[in-house]
Amino acid sequence: MAEDNPPDGWGQPERRVWEAYRRGEWCDDVPEVGGRILRHLLIAAPTPHPGCQARLWLRGARITGDLDLAEVTAAGSIRLEGCRFDQPAVLDSARLGSALSLDSCTLPGLSMVGAHVGMECEITACTVTGTVDLRSLTVGNWLSLKDSTVRPPAGETAIDAQSIEVGEDFWAPGLECTGNMFLNSARIQDVLAFRGTRIRDGGLQAPELTVGGGVYLDSGFFSAGQVNLYGATIGASVSLADCQLDGPGAGRGAYALLLRCAEIGGDIQSDRGLEARGPVDLRDTSVRGSVVLGGARFEVPSATPPARAALDAARLRVGGDVDCRGGLVTHGLIDLCDSRVGGSVLLEGAELTAHGDEPALRANGAETGGVFNLCDGFTAHGRISLNSVTVRSRLCFNDATLDGPVGEVTLSCRGSSAATLSMHLRTAPPGLVDLRQSRFGLLRDAPGTWPTGLVLDGTLYDSVHPALPARARLPWLERDPAGFVPQPYEQLAVAYRRQGRAADARAVLVAEHRGLRRTLSPPAKAWSLLQDATVGYGYRPLRAVWLLLALLTVGTTLFTLWPPITVGDGKAPPFQPTIYTIDLLLPLVDLGQERFYSSTGALQWGAVALIGLGWLLVTTVAAGAGRVLRRT
Repeated sequence: MAEDNPPDGWGQPERRVWEAYRRGEWCDDVPEVGGRILRHLLIAAPTPHPGCQARLWLRGARITGDLDLAEVTAAGSIRLEGCRFDQPAVLDSARLGSALSLDSCTLPGLSMVGAHVGMECEITACTVTGTVDLRSLTVGNWLSLKDSTVRPPAGETAIDAQSIEVGEDFWAPGLECTGNMFLNSARIQDVLAFRGTRIRDGGLQAPELTVGGGVYLDSGFFSAGQVNLYGATIGASVSLADCQLDGPGAGRGAYALLLRCAEIGGDIQSDRGLEARGPVDLRDTSVRGSVVLGGARFEVPSATPPARAALDAARLRVGGDVDCRGGLVTHGLIDLCDSRVGGSVLLEGAELTAHGDEPALRANGAETGGVFNLCDGFTAHGRISLNSVTVRSRLCFNDATLDGPVGEVTLSCRGSSAATLSMHLRTAPPGLVDLRQSRFGLLRDAPGTWPTGLVLDGTLYDSVHPALPARARLPWLERDPAGFVPQPYEQLAVAYRRQGRAADARAVLVAEHRGLRRTLSPPAKAWSLLQDATVGYGYRPLRAVWLLLALLTVGTTLFTLWPPITVGDGKAPPFQPTIYTIDLLLPLVDLGQERFYSSTGALQWGAVALIGLGWLLVTTVAAGAGRVLRRT
């Protein structure tokens, strides 16, 4: 059993510390105590007074010399409040069965490498002018760095907490540190809360971090360097509200936020105030909830390579929504390529500005189970690329401004599919909208905001609204910069037929042949003109009827006034001018008049003209009818 009296040679201040330890009371009347005294007190711990718990509670003292508690085992709690240390405190591999609390202390450094604290470890409102080294620290309950300030010499690490294990929460609200903070491979059972933490001249490095609850980098969190959560496993949500990330900008692997290949059990939540000055990387991350970025601002500095996205979320997996409503602003590319969103992508009111030659938004190969909204004030200063996108519901551009390069592709939506494509744009895009090879159930647009250039080759849709008459819809098909393309005409005609508007369908198909005529050789153009004038390429058969009646009337009148002469052997039937005219007009019909009668003189040329016109009329009718039957 340890002695109850202090060692010989101790002065009155040291004896007061000894006695306060035995009683478990605060010792606040000792202005100065040596570090070796505290070490001896904990190693050769005296017997506590009956009914008391031995513990070291020291307030307002200056601790001189080294405080070396390496490998010390102490059962009672250690609480130092308002103390000033001459030398760094060393607790490497110490085993503290209860709590450790440093409150409002000033230290030139703190080392707790491999230490074990059975309950809470609190370093609150302290000022540390060296490194806080917590590598492999194990804390049974919670770890707190609340309101502390860590300012090591330039170039040195501020806080090194690699591989720590915390049984409950790790709190650092109000922490101010200059230099990097390391949490590599740290394991936090419940919550990691860095609310209001400010990291200057460094960043937060926490790859492979494991947190059972949520991660809170909000309420004024600031990092002047990269926040690295690569491969992190987070059981609940990540909060980035009112958070400012000033990433290192240019350079390989330099990001404001690196949250790549992470597993997040809740949301990524930033409903207000997130500012990221540097690339943000969410590639290959899985989010069980939603990604909420309303009101966030993403910007890549001018020194950053243009290919680096302001928000790179390629192959992102989201169970809920990607919700960017509320004024998202980006200066640089948003990349959602090959992402999978179980809910909706909501970019209402967002303003995206391209960086360099990159698009403002690229989501090639993305899939969403709900709507994909780029509407209600959405503005893109640059190209938008949505190739091979699958939208289970509506792809919407209503009241959107697509301010792409003049004469170049403004919106590329090739090979995509959506139940509805709605393009009631705010203004007509100055560039090209490319919808080739896409599939939509319903296509909605507004004639007043049709783009300058529109590519519809291979585009399929069940219906188009508004239900304009063909003459008003045809200019929509004539905006392809490649010139005449037949498939869009065929598709529009199919849509009209589905709506029971056969006359409009025929008008579109006639317009298709007129467009094709411009590409033909002169003889083929002449033949096309004849088919157009006579039977409307087979879609206007009444024209043939009226032409036949007109020719029949002319022939009947002609041959009534100047009957032909009888020819041939045998008894000729009575001459009938009308039947004779029909015999001339219809080359495949023999009514017995043409064999027995023949016109002479000038009348002969009238008969020849009727025969020629009959052949031409019958041939064009047959060609047009065959074309119609093939489509039917």
